[in-house]
Amino acid sequence: MASERIILGIDPGTTVMGYGIISESGNKIELLALGELKLNKYNDHAVRLKIIFERMISLIDQYHPDELAIEAPFFGKNVQSMLKLGRAQGVAIAAALSRSVPFFEYSPRKIKQSITGKGAASKEQVANMLIRLLEIRKIPETLDATDGLAAAVCHYFQKGHPETGKKFSGWKSFLTENPARLG
Repeated sequence: MASERIILGIDPGTTVMGYGIISESGNKIELLALGELKLNKYNDHAVRLKIIFERMISLIDQYHPDELAIEAPFFGKNVQSMLKLGRAQGVAIAAALSRSVPFFEYSPRKIKQSITGKGAASKEQVANMLIRLLEIRKIPETLDATDGLAAAVCHYFQKGHPETGKKFSGWKSFLTENPARLG
């Protein structure tokens, strides 16, 4: 009997955070959860980060993922937007590490290529491939949820070998690999 692996995928954001959770058993994957956390009703950025952390902890405690796959920030022209996105990603990763869930980062291009075969695919193309692959009946209003799911499915396709080659099993291994971040 094949062992099960649960993967939580996150599309970080401070306006909408998308997530998807899949279960892998052998060569089969099954959708466990798909959703989005809408944060635009909160004006305070710190409150948004707190809510992201709390929702991540809730998802981890409910589904007990073995691994977190998260979309790495892309480079944009608006520095303030990049900082906010990086904070959202950091908070999601911190929540995973606080529960000893290892994380893996994938570039948006790698995720799109993994799902559609084209690194420049549109969000709609990615969503349509996931709908067919996982037989999704109802998708959320925005495509942030399917972007989070795409990160999880990309990780499944990579079989735990992310492009960065970096895997952290907890705070201790993260800090051991990143001593400059201590101070």
